[in-house]
Amino acid sequence: MRGPHNIWRLIRTGATLERAGAMNVVLDAFEAGPLLRATARTFAWPFKWLGYRGDPALPPATRALTALGPAYIKFGQVLSTRPDVVGDDLADQLRVLQDRLAPFPTDVAKAEVEKELGLPLAEMFRDFSEPVAAASLAQVHKAVLVETGEHVAIKVLRPGIERAFGKDIDAFYFAARMIEVLSPASRRLRPMDVITHFEGIVRGELDLRLESSAAGEFAANTVNDVGFQVPAIKWHYSARRVMTMGWAEGVSIGDNLALDAAGHDRPKLANRVLQLFLSHALRDGFFHGDMHQGNLKVAANGDIIAYDFGIMGRIDEYTRRVYAEILFGFIRKDYKRVAEVHFEAGYVPADQDVDEFARALRAVGEPIFGMDASRISMAHLLSYLFEVTERFGMETRTELILLQRTMVVVEGVARSLHGKVDIWEDARPIVEAYITESMGPKALLRDLARTVQILSRFGPHLPQMAQDALIRSAKSPAPAEKTSIWTPIGWMALGGVLCGLAVWALTLL
Repeated sequence: MRGPHNIWRLIRTGATLERAGAMNVVLDAFEAGPLLRATARTFAWPFKWLGYRGDPALPPATRALTALGPAYIKFGQVLSTRPDVVGDDLADQLRVLQDRLAPFPTDVAKAEVEKELGLPLAEMFRDFSEPVAAASLAQVHKAVLVETGEHVAIKVLRPGIERAFGKDIDAFYFAARMIEVLSPASRRLRPMDVITHFEGIVRGELDLRLESSAAGEFAANTVNDVGFQVPAIKWHYSARRVMTMGWAEGVSIGDNLALDAAGHDRPKLANRVLQLFLSHALRDGFFHGDMHQGNLKVAANGDIIAYDFGIMGRIDEYTRRVYAEILFGFIRKDYKRVAEVHFEAGYVPADQDVDEFARALRAVGEPIFGMDASRISMAHLLSYLFEVTERFGMETRTELILLQRTMVVVEGVARSLHGKVDIWEDARPIVEAYITESMGPKALLRDLARTVQILSRFGPHLPQMAQDALIRSAKSPAPAEKTSIWTPIGWMALGGVLCGLAVWALTLL
């Protein structure tokens, strides 16, 4: 319940932010006004001694959130993907949050597995290990399937984590409402919507069936990707609070010494990790949204292995085409076309001047392309691009923000592997291939065929829709209503034309 009983939780939170020296950092990030600042300091400063001390070696915001526990750690990680809300500086601090907590007892994990899967542990697994990783939501154990002898990773949610997160999210909503009331200027950041977005992500991660589904879809999309693996989900050994998947054996992609010792080609890995991400985002519209070093390994054969699918990004086909055209326009330095794409997609209001917008885009692109190849950053380009589009009235698009932040992470992984990586040269073949595939004659035929299929499914309804519109128009003398009768008729005519075009195009082929 989002009531006054949450005030104590907020006081403890404020006290910890004060003790860690993070209060001003957070208030600045949310552009808090004088009233909100005064209220926050008044309620938090006297109770500073009640705040958690945290790790002094960490930056203030990271230190405070880590000390406050699982929900705050996860909240910080989600905010790190929203620089539009907290700003670039705080987003960069939050990106290094370490989602590592003390594990809960192995016996408790075993009991949870038996309860969820409905069988004695000995009938399912042997060599059930102590925790090999423990995070805010769950921990992971290694085991062997009795049925096949295969090594697997078993992810188990923390006991009572759903209830604990429910209480903290409740307090977050209460805080967001207070922020909106006390600081009208902060309303443009939509604090309530931010918490709703966070709640949706966490609710998804608290049902491991959804993560299993995401992993399964990702594996199906990437099954033919050379040099890439996604461990297989073991559906018979997975449930709401337990997920079992193949064990990912390999070297952490963040351990350069181990990679060198194993004889892996780091420049080649850097090229591949970048191209794989772009392929997943553009080709599939479904990408790993948390692709940092901790979630990537390199197998003995050199394949990159991805795991932990709690945060995934999805982009619809039209948005992918727009994104690819924007990148391709920058690669060719065709700033006028990049500007036109923004207007065509409706990202920038039509009352803005396309030439002025193109000039602003040139100011973004030229300094970057003037850099040495090893210093060119696609992530910085996207960041600058969002700054410019915001000045021209573009509304925030959450899916593109996640894409941009993931690009920052992936680029960081690539540069950690090979400092001289040329981001644009690596990206060019993927973007050009997608442009050719999605905007050429074949793509037109696919779009026509898909449109015909959709119209054919709704075909039986079109005559009735036209008749209903005619009847309504006969009853209504209003001129505006009379013109609407052509809408269904127009759709029918368009359907006929598209069907004819599709048949004609197929005949030519």
